[in-house]
Amino acid sequence: MILPIRAFGDPVLRKVGKDIEKEYPGLQELIDNMFETMYSANGIGLAAPQIGLDIRLFIVDVSPLADDEDYEDIAEELKDFKKVFINAQILEESGEEWKFNEGCLSIPDVREDVKRKSDIVIEYYDENFVKHTETFSDIRARVIQHEYDHIEGTLFTDHLSSLKKKLVKGKLVKISQGDVAINYKMRFPK
Repeated sequence: MILPIRAFGDPVLRKVGKDIEKEYPGLQELIDNMFETMYSANGIGLAAPQIGLDIRLFIVDVSPLADDEDYEDIAEELKDFKKVFINAQILEESGEEWKFNEGCLSIPDVREDVKRKSDIVIEYYDENFVKHTETFSDIRARVIQHEYDHIEGTLFTDHLSSLKKKLVKGKLVKISQGDVAINYKMRFPK
């Protein structure tokens, strides 16, 4: 089932997510619905707060980037990179900071350069509640960091300079009021 994506201004996007247990009601159905929702919006990541749940769950699928010439050197690694992250904790961020033009399904039509570290070590449970501690780098680390921010109540616009925040403020207000053209299901703050 395709779920509505919460728009900028919805309070749930500012909540720190709560850990969940293996017995979380309807977990597999929720994960399936999140993937369906993400694909219908042409996204490569989606976090539970974006569909109205303040829990520590996010998904990523960067396989569409495998066909992008910018990533041809890591295309093999990207083509099957589809993961579920439950109760994730980033243990370490290291390496050079690099800028990348980020966007977000909850903030349509706003894209800005964000600096993030190139490498992360993250501990998480997968959809079968098997615990993993893994290191990621390149665009995979970037997407994971973006989605991880969501379960911490942070948006990519929070990483912008004061000047950039002022420049996008009008767009953010319009988005929160539903004044945006989108081709996927959204829910706007009341």
